Amino acid sequence: MTETATGTDWQSWQESWDRQQEWYMPDREERFRVMLDMVEAVVGPEPRVLDLACGTGSITDRLLKRFPNATSTGVDLDPALLAIARGTFDGDDRVTFVTADLKDPDWTTRLPHTSYDAVLTATALHWLHSEPLAVLYGQLGGLVRDGGVFMNADRTIDPATPRINAAERAHRHAAMDRAKAAGALDWAEWWAVAAKDPVLAAPTAERFAIYGEHADGDMPSADWHARTLLASGFGEARAVWASPSDSLVLAVK
Repeated sequence: MTETATGTDWQSWQESWDRQQEWYMPDREERFRVMLDMVEAVVGPEPRVLDLACGTGSITDRLLKRFPNATSTGVDLDPALLAIARGTFDGDDRVTFVTADLKDPDWTTRLPHTSYDAVLTATALHWLHSEPLAVLYGQLGGLVRDGGVFMNADRTIDPATPRINAAERAHRHAAMDRAKAAGALDWAEWWAVAAKDPVLAAPTAERFAIYGEHADGDMPSADWHARTLLASGFGEARAVWASPSDSLVLAVK
């Protein structure tokens, strides 16, 4: 089920978003695999999931393909990415989408449930500075049930290793340049295409009015994430996967 009465092929938009994201993160699917491995390991194959800053629903898509009896609440503020998510999952009663700003202190009141087995997010929370991110982690400490999990897969930078960081970045960007020369779309180019689509043009204009070109957030180290989650009421927290530039941090309530 990819097309609606508008004639929009939502699956094609999902795939194009995946390709654009993979240009930045070639290990993206591996991150998702480990994330779902750990969901199954800690809370089992039928979880109630909060897909935090869900975007087009990339996590929800992989979650339901692997765990057909799971349910997902996707929450985001971006009207264009939510349009793709809602179009993709239209008619699937396992999925609910909520429009909310994670910086709004009352955002959790918009959710259909007061607790979740797992809260999952990827490539999103670097849009927040450290202080509001710590506040958000405190809120998540109240949303995740006892024994449940929170996982954040995102860019992480360790300030203690500047030479390693510089070498990794140069190597990664050289690979990105080669892919770009072969026709890969970057962030700005993908949004330029969306802005010309008859269905996505209006929500794309709205999302740029909300966010601008890109938020100026932070990318703290995996250790910072783990320490902040422990201070937010989680019992254990550490990275369970890492590439030279990204980490998947897991916290158990």
